[in-house]
Parts: sequence; C-alpha cells; structure tokens
Amino acid sequence: MVNRLGALDAAFLYVEEPTLPMHVGSVMVFQPPAEGFDYDRFIAVVGDRIAGHTRYRQRIRAVPARLDNPVWVDDVHFDLAYHVRRSALPAPGSRVELEDFVARIMARPLDRDRPLWEAYFVEGMADGTFAIITKAHQAMVDGIHAVDLAHLIIDPEAVPVDERAGEPNPEPSGLRLVADAVLGSVINPARVLQGVRSGLGDVTETGRRAVETTGRVVSTLARVGARPAPSSPLNAPVGAARRYVMVETDLDDYRQVRSRLTRGRYVDDVTINDVILATVTGALRSWMQTRGLPVTGAATVRAMVPVSIVDGSGDQLTDAAMAACFIDLPIGENAPSMRLHQISFAMRQQIESASAEGVDAGSLVSIGGFAPPTLHSLGARLGSAMSRRLFNLVITNVPGPQQALHVEGSRLCETYPVMPLGREQGLAVGLTSYDGKVYFGLNGDRETLADLGLLAQCIEDALTELRTTPGAGRSS
Repeated sequence: MVNRLGALDAAFLYVEEPTLPMHVGSVMVFQPPAEGFDYDRFIAVVGDRIAGHTRYRQRIRAVPARLDNPVWVDDVHFDLAYHVRRSALPAPGSRVELEDFVARIMARPLDRDRPLWEAYFVEGMADGTFAIITKAHQAMVDGIHAVDLAHLIIDPEAVPVDERAGEPNPEPSGLRLVADAVLGSVINPARVLQGVRSGLGDVTETGRRAVETTGRVVSTLARVGARPAPSSPLNAPVGAARRYVMVETDLDDYRQVRSRLTRGRYVDDVTINDVILATVTGALRSWMQTRGLPVTGAATVRAMVPVSIVDGSGDQLTDAAMAACFIDLPIGENAPSMRLHQISFAMRQQIESASAEGVDAGSLVSIGGFAPPTLHSLGARLGSAMSRRLFNLVITNVPGPQQALHVEGSRLCETYPVMPLGREQGLAVGLTSYDGKVYFGLNGDRETLADLGLLAQCIEDALTELRTTPGAGRSS
C-alpha cells in the first residue's frame, strides 16, 4: 500500500501560495569547539541524523487527476548536498546580517520535487560563532512520522528511528497510484466525501483533524466562532518578502515578575507563559501607540496561542501535549499588572475547560529531548488548520531544557523559532526558553511590519515595565 498524506497534511499543500510558504524554521547559534566545526562535519552530522528517519528522504507525488490525496514516495535520486547548504554572512557578520539572511531564505517556498526540508550552515559571524538554520514543511513534520530537523540535530537519541529505513523503494507508477485511489474509494467511500478541499471549508472538521494530529488541544472554536477577531494593523495582505528579528531576554526576569506581582493565594494561578504573553501585550500596545493608533480601554488583539503544558515554574515540559487557546490580549489596559492577571484568568479558564472535557494527551507523549522545534511545528499546523478570521496572530511559546546542549562539541548558545505567516496576518511570534534565556523570533511581512525592529525594542521595554511596576522588579 502507498503511504498517502492525510487530509490535514494535504491541506497544507493545497492552500500554500507563493507569498505564503507553509514551512516552519529554526535559527540556532553555536560556539564551535577548539578544533573547529565546518560544513563537511555538519553535512556528515545531518546525514547521520536522518539515516533512521525515512520521511527526510521522501518526496511528495501527486495522484493523476487528483483522484486522491498525494502520496509519499522514496526519492531514489536523493542528494544530501542539495538540502544541506553552505552560506556566509556579509561583513560585518552581525545579528542584523543574520536576521536579513533568515528573512530571505524563509520567504522562499521549498522545492516540491524534492523532500520538503533544507538546512543551512552559516559562517562569517563576527563573534566567531556559526549558525544552523533549518526549514521543513508543515505537511512533513507531524510529530508521528517525522519530527523537526533541529530536534534530530540536537537530540537524535530522544526520537525512535524508523525500522523500515534503508534502501529506497522504486516509485509507484501512475497506473498504480490511480488503481490505489480507486480501490480506496471503493473500500472507504466516505474518505472521498471528506477530501481535504471540501474539508477546508469546514473549520470545525479541520480543527478536529488538527486535534487528532497534535494531541491535547483546548477547543474554543465554539466560544469564539461567532465573534471574529478585532480589526488590527497586523492584518493586511501579505506579500512575498519578509523581515525577521531575534530578541534575547532573561528567563529570571519573567520568574521574578511572576513572584513579585502574584503574591498570596494567586501565585499558583499565574505561569511564566502568562508573564510572557503580558510582555507581548505591552509591546503591541506601545508599538501601536508609536504608530499613532488609538488604543482605547477596551482594545484587544486576539492571539491563537498553541502552548505546551508546563508545570508551575514554566521551564520544564510535563508532557509533550499541546493546548490551543484563543486569548484576547488587553492592549487597551494601562496597568501592566492588570494585563497580566487578565491574561492569566483567560488562560486558566481554557485550560480548566480542557480538563473538564477529559481531553487526553495524544501522539506527542513519546517525543522527548530537545522537543521545542517539533512543538513549534505542531503549533503552526494547528494555527494553519483553523479559520484565520478568528485571531489576529499566532504566538507559540515552548519551554526547552535549562542546561546547555552540544552538537559534536559545539555548544548551542541561542535558539529562535521562525513561524509562518497566514493569509492577511502580517506577524507571527515564536519563542523558546533555553538555558536561562527566552528567545523570541519575530517573523513579519516586509511591508506591513516595516517597523518590526521597533516592535522588538518594545518587547524589551515591556518586560522592563513589568519588572519596575510596583510590587515587581528584582529582589534586593
């Protein structure tokens, strides 16, 4: 039997446009060991990592006349060097040049005639570090058949290998694909009626498929479905070009804001994730004010927030499940502490709703190790599966390990996600906590977010505002 794409995976292919590539990326900055680390060593690492994971050597083949969803076939001409590329930043090799490079390569769609992933080994950084940039299509990384490439590079032992991996199988003929599609429709005619093209029109059904794919999800479509997202300058037609900005902050700052603003019986109700969302809310408020936009007391921005379930400290994964929440970020609220408590209350309501419904963790429970890249990919899949009219932007927050990780002696210093944009959604925010830091990756449409660097500065300012609010700040 052929390995056919599921309805949700096929949907990501059908709805992709030249201006809206549907891949998720990561930017990782490394300090090389004393003996150095070069491209030849990196390509060997990647070859070793994907050897036991068949999906990284498979491409997508369409069924003639689109009689059924496409299928995965082994790429008999797989060329590792095509996918693993060597690049260098122009002088002076600062973070600005790295951000510009990321923006350019992430704007390019992946080659549909080859396996849907790429990796870049980036040299020429002024401080002697090097960067690894990965990108993989949402149709590929589902947490079941494939995890994100960055996940494999950093922690390959945490992901079980595919026992079927080996020599590639010959591609099926067009006649075989047609025969399988016809046979499948005879055996299971309901599958034809549930085809992805018709399924995309049904937000509830598509959201259900996303639930089955990503594990634990807080379904709030019924609650917000009748109330579209508020108007926002973030929502405008998206072009082909991108801007990308990286922001590094200290995890301890969020912890101390949490402890100082949530004394007494409320301390267990506010999480690190809530503090981070309050920081983003304050940043969006300031950014809009700098644009001269009115920010009234009732103004909100609705975020689709796929988050991993974390414990009270917010810096450890309790399991690899995901929860999707719709949160109205109160940008019109003037008091930083009040913004935090409003966000915390809204998040707690949705998490408690999931528990009351008895929603169980699903396929991601087996994923361990450096899971943030894979969980960001699954968060992007979840957001892409739901109607964009229901939210203004996606914010993914995935906690990572709080100790340094290494690849062949090279220390992972920084890690930033690159989340895809949706139709008429000019900004996507991804962030990962790792080794005492919280790393924001801001991906924006080049025209809509021409001042993306200003928004990055507003994030730092909003965190400072929370820290210096009465009752917050550093302990003396």
